Amino acid sequence: MNGFALYLAFLIPPLILGFVVQGWLRKTVAQQMQVAVFTGLTGGQVARQILDQNGLADVPVERAQGGPLSDHYDPRKRSVHLSAPVYDGAAVASTAIAAHEVGHALQHAKEYGFFRVRSAMWPAVSIASQAWLFLLLIGAFMGALGLVQAAIVLFAVVVLFQLVTLPVEFDASRRALVQIRELGLVGEGERQGAKKVLTAAAMTYVAAALAALTQLAYYALIFLGNRN
Repeated sequence: MNGFALYLAFLIPPLILGFVVQGWLRKTVAQQMQVAVFTGLTGGQVARQILDQNGLADVPVERAQGGPLSDHYDPRKRSVHLSAPVYDGAAVASTAIAAHEVGHALQHAKEYGFFRVRSAMWPAVSIASQAWLFLLLIGAFMGALGLVQAAIVLFAVVVLFQLVTLPVEFDASRRALVQIRELGLVGEGERQGAKKVLTAAAMTYVAAALAALTQLAYYALIFLGNRN
């Protein structure tokens, strides 16, 4: 198999999968944003209620600066950030997404193992994600195997971070579903819609991890496979 065919075999299928999963997520969120939640609570109110009920009244809920799907939990500031459609929306999707982000706050408060590992890895990953490609290109251009090996090790750290992210995201969704059920934040029929949103969101992380793994395997095979 020549180099171009190998590139297509390793990198194109995960790329296509990523596009498909992103499309699924956007479609699912758009559909469930049209389904009003019976409580009439906005995503911001849902997040606030779950936090308060779990003894986290000191964790603020703020509007995120980005656009749709920019929702996140900031462990450095211990704050929940929700995009405008989620913060202001009173729909099944906004309830599910808000509850998921609060799930990360609950992980932080309860010192969930994978969350702690992921947070500890972040400083190294932020450097590795910026440096690995630069080292790889320089190493390949100069024929410096040591730089290439260093680049692949750095990228492996990035891939490991994405793998550790998987249980963190799945657990946050599990916590979200428990909270919205126990606190009565969705009706019986609405719970299935919330689960669809959280499942689609989780699969984006699976697709990203798969793409990173295949990319790592490709570079290792190309640059290190025939080193002898």
